[in-house]
Amino acid sequence: MNFELSEEHLAVQEAARDFTQTLLLPTIIERDEEQRFAKDEIRQLGELGFMGMMVDPVYGGSGMDTMSYVIAMEEISKIDASVSVAMSVNNSLVCWGIEEYGTEEQKQKYLVPLASGQKLGAFALSEPEAGSDATSQRTRAVLDGDHYILNGTKNWITNGGNADYYIVIAQTNPELGHKGISAFMVEKGMAGFEVGPKENKLGIRSSDTHTLNFTDVRVPVKSRIGEEGFGFKFAMKILEGGRIGIAAQALGIAAGALDFSLAYAKERKAFGKPIAEHQAISFKLAEMATEIDAARLLVYRAAQDKDNNRSITVSGAMAKEYASRVAMWTTVEAVQIHGGYGYVKEYHVERLMRDAKITQIYEGTSEIQKIVISRGLLKD
Repeated sequence: MNFELSEEHLAVQEAARDFTQTLLLPTIIERDEEQRFAKDEIRQLGELGFMGMMVDPVYGGSGMDTMSYVIAMEEISKIDASVSVAMSVNNSLVCWGIEEYGTEEQKQKYLVPLASGQKLGAFALSEPEAGSDATSQRTRAVLDGDHYILNGTKNWITNGGNADYYIVIAQTNPELGHKGISAFMVEKGMAGFEVGPKENKLGIRSSDTHTLNFTDVRVPVKSRIGEEGFGFKFAMKILEGGRIGIAAQALGIAAGALDFSLAYAKERKAFGKPIAEHQAISFKLAEMATEIDAARLLVYRAAQDKDNNRSITVSGAMAKEYASRVAMWTTVEAVQIHGGYGYVKEYHVERLMRDAKITQIYEGTSEIQKIVISRGLLKD
């Protein structure tokens, strides 16, 4: 496999890196403390073409490949995982699903403003009693003429309070189990649709996570994505691609922690020399760099698999499971390298450590990834 970056990839990397340094880094500590959504920054990210990176330009996207997407995700996540998860959801879970499975009318109405960054999307699958077990959907959509009547609750929804459009997964025929689940486009402002309180989270605190409540919401039949009963397969296909985005996010968090640690270790002196020259620290840095490079290779392989229309079921799961594990371990080591300074916000690594944990949980826990990987091995 050739992982040498093209000129286009390098240009994407440079643009993303410049964006993080000039627009995200100066405000990230304050936004994290205040749990303030980066609305203006995300709008500007859309203007750069990063909110619909893989969408055909015909629908307002940038028409780039998955490699470009993971490169941008890594760079942005080095500084601000809250912004990168908003970007990931919009790209991987919302835009891709509509472009791949939506009608032409849905693409014109929803995909064009989403891909161009004019609007923001959210993906509503999880429920209070349906997290890893996505088959146990209790949100119901009952057909009533040319509308469905939607009732239920979704939780842990990223972009929940700031999204304009929501892909909502709901049960349309409980007797059929997971084959009776369907997917719908729901718009903010529909009667009976309410956004609940924002969650007070450990990490990604500048990202808004909400519960969504649906009470007799009338959703047009033409807003259903695919045929009735297609929703579970649709959600699983979307999450396969989403894993690559979160793997890239985890990679970026780890790489950011290493960058901060290298800079600090070169400047901080102990016993008459920079701590980077002490074997206890230099070995930590060496191990961090090695693990990060290994994770990057897995993420790039999954991206190339997707770009070449190969199965990403196993490679995507491997990338997410490993990169998220590396992110958690690396950020803990980064705090240790910084000593007492690592425990305060000014040096950034404590935030990266808090942000890293969620990568082992959302869009499929590490345990779910291992199930996916093992099933793939046994199937082969």
